[in-house]
This record gives sequence, C-alpha cells and structure tokens, in this order.
Amino acid sequence: MHPSQVLFPGAQQPVSLPVCDHYAGSEKLMRKSIALQQELGPVFDITLDCEDGASAGNEAAHAQLVASLINGPDNRHRRIGARVHDVGSPHFAQDVSIICSAAAHELAFVMLPKVEGANDVLHALETINNTCLAAGRHALPLHVLIETHGALADVWKIAAMPQVESLSFGVMDFVSAHYGAIPSTAMRSPGQFDHPLVRRAKLEIAAASHAHGKTPSHNVTTDIKNPAAVADDARRAAQEFGYTRMWSIHPDQIRPIVHAMSPSVEEAGQAAQILLKAQAVQWGPIQHEGNLHDRASYRYFWCILQRAHAAGVALPPQAVGWFAAGDSPSISQ
Repeated sequence: MHPSQVLFPGAQQPVSLPVCDHYAGSEKLMRKSIALQQELGPVFDITLDCEDGASAGNEAAHAQLVASLINGPDNRHRRIGARVHDVGSPHFAQDVSIICSAAAHELAFVMLPKVEGANDVLHALETINNTCLAAGRHALPLHVLIETHGALADVWKIAAMPQVESLSFGVMDFVSAHYGAIPSTAMRSPGQFDHPLVRRAKLEIAAASHAHGKTPSHNVTTDIKNPAAVADDARRAAQEFGYTRMWSIHPDQIRPIVHAMSPSVEEAGQAAQILLKAQAVQWGPIQHEGNLHDRASYRYFWCILQRAHAAGVALPPQAVGWFAAGDSPSISQ
C-alpha cells in the first residue's frame, strides 16, 4: 500500500507546498519570476501581487495583467497565485471578479491580506467561491495573511477552515499595529525571533497551522542584498519555530530559502530507508541503526520525504515510485 494510505487512513493529508513563496508586483518582475520558475522547476510558488507590492491607481488593468499571466503559456507548472486587496478595500471585489473569472482553472491559490478575524475570511470565501463556481472551479485554495490583532486572536478558527491551505505571518504590519510599543528592530533579525510578542505570534500561527494540517509561511527578510541573512532567517524559522515555507521578495532570495528550508539529501535518504524497510514488513515496527520505529515515526519521515520531493531533493530510486509520474523538480546549486 502507498504510505499515505497506511499512515493517514481516512484522514485529510497534511498540506504539502513548495517551501518558498516568491512575490512580484510589477510586470517586469512578474515575467522574470515566471521565467525563473521555468528554469528551476516548481520548487517555489509565485504570488502575483495586486496589493502592497503593486503600484496604486491602475488596479483594474493590473488585475487583468495578473489574470493574463496566470492563463498564459509560461505558467507551465500551475504554481502561480495572486494576492488580492483586503476585504475592506473597494478593489477587493474587482480583483476577485477579474482574476477568478478569467483564470479560475489555472490559479494555484488566492492570498488574502489584512484580515481582522475569521469573519473577514468567511466573507472573502463567499465572494471568491461564488466567482469561481461561475467559472467552473470548486474550492480554490485560500492563503491567509495573519498580521492584525484580530486575525491572531482567531488564528485557530481560520486554520480550521477546510479551504484555507496556508497561513502567513506579516511581521511589519503586526509590529506597526502595536503603535510603537514594539521597537522597529523586531521587524528584522535577530529581533524578530527574540521579541516576546513577535515570538508569541509566530508560534501561535505555526501551532494552529500544524494542528489542522496547514502550511505555516514565514515572513520576508527585508535585507535583499545578503543571501546569508536570508538563509539564516529561513533556518531559524524552520528549526526553531516550525515554519515549512517562507516568503521571498527578491529573486536572489529564492535559492537560499529553498536550500535552507528543504530536507537535506541525507535526511531524505534516511527517511526513504526507514519507510522502505517498513513497507517490506507491511508497515509493522522495524529497527534502523539501533533505533525502533513504528507508524508514529513513519508519519514524520513520510512528511520529510514529501517535502524533499517537492523541493527537488534527490531521492533513492526505490522511493521515487511513491510519487506521481513525471519529472522531479530540481534547483541549481
């Protein structure tokens, strides 16, 4: 039997997404990002931005551009989403109408910013679902940006919504929402990992996400000229806070994030060895290198192997057959 059938019987599979979500808001950067995704493969998602990362004053034309790029022939991997305006904006309904009507079938997800609580998410879903259903798409995945006091207070309710696939943390808006009570140093490292209120927010988002099988996505690194800082932030987000995905705001940040947040070849190899041994004994307990393993640890190693495959990490040939047919993604070292 396939590992998913054995290890998660009758349960919804935890969401597995590429570890990097790259944002682009101008036509030039959007096209460059799509070209890079073609080069590297679907090891990172692209979010075409209609909100903070886009210029103001030409919203309808910008949404039309986003829809055309998502529908275009260069969207080979169908891993491009769109960030729309918040539900309180007069441009929210227009964004949804233009993008979801035209590109419903090719759209990977919609990112919803600045929600004030669970009710905002429900309102957004109603608008998005009505538009998508009219275009023939059911249950388009929704990603939600947690960056307000209300959203953080409702984060467990939001994570429990079946259509919500990922929760992202917006550190800059969250710090700003404290009106100077949190210093600006908490918007970047090391303060973003050390300040108690920011740590609490990050941990609540990660805990709620994992409790409901969703993907927690870490905030941006604003230092766009220092790949080492990006990689260090990604490692800390993953190893200390449980984040399995991170935003990128510059093409040079993509590779460091993918490398830092993906399982290593050694981790993937160990996971494959353990799971292959388990499969050979019909998923009963095994011993591997002096340690006992059973289905409790198999679930962990299967998640590691899924993440490794999504990131293009080389897997042992015997384990490749567990994944869908087709070329595995790869990323240049």
